[in-house]
This record gives sequence, structure tokens and C-alpha cells, in this order.
Amino acid sequence: MDISELHARAIAIHDLYDALNLAERGRTWTREDFMLGFVGDVGDLAKLVMAAEGTRSMPGGRAALEHELADCLWSVLILAHRYEVDLESVFTKTMGELEETISARLDNQPGL
Repeated sequence: MDISELHARAIAIHDLYDALNLAERGRTWTREDFMLGFVGDVGDLAKLVMAAEGTRSMPGGRAALEHELADCLWSVLILAHRYEVDLESVFTKTMGELEETISARLDNQPGL
């Protein structure tokens, strides 16, 4: 699945959540709500990474870690959608900039 397919799938699930939230709560999530949900998912991911590294106990193991990574990716895709960010082009641009910056710093390291 490429990024555009991931994006389309994420939006389809977003739309289902909108319908569910509207039916159950009379409102849909705002961009801020999505951001807060993402922060919660990142916190859950942090705990699961700690568990994977043996520094904390957490149920779920690898399956829970995979689930939270997928949740975090979904949140990033939805935040990009809600803020009208072309994530594919911005990601490509940002990675190019990072590659140039890191490569230039490595070129200046003695002995490399």
C-alpha cells in the first residue's frame, strides 16, 4: 500500500468516526480533538516501547505495539488531511533537506 492508498483508507475510517461521533455525541471531532487523541496514542506507544525494552510491564506485547504504531500513523495522516498538508511532498522535501544537512555534517567529521 503506498501513501495515497494509506491516506484514502485513513480518511474512510475518519469518515466512519465522524458518523459515529455525530450519532452518539451530536458532534464530530475537531482538529484539536484529533491532536489530543494522537498525544494519547503516543503516550500509549511510549509505554509499549518501554515494555518491549523490559523497563515496564504492559499487556499486549508485540501486537499492542503494532496496533499503537498503526494508530499513530492514522493520526498523522488525519492531521495532515485536516490541515490540508500534502504529506507525501512535504515528507519528500523534508527528508531531502535532512539528508543534505546530515551528509554535510558527516563530511566535516575528521576521520570519516
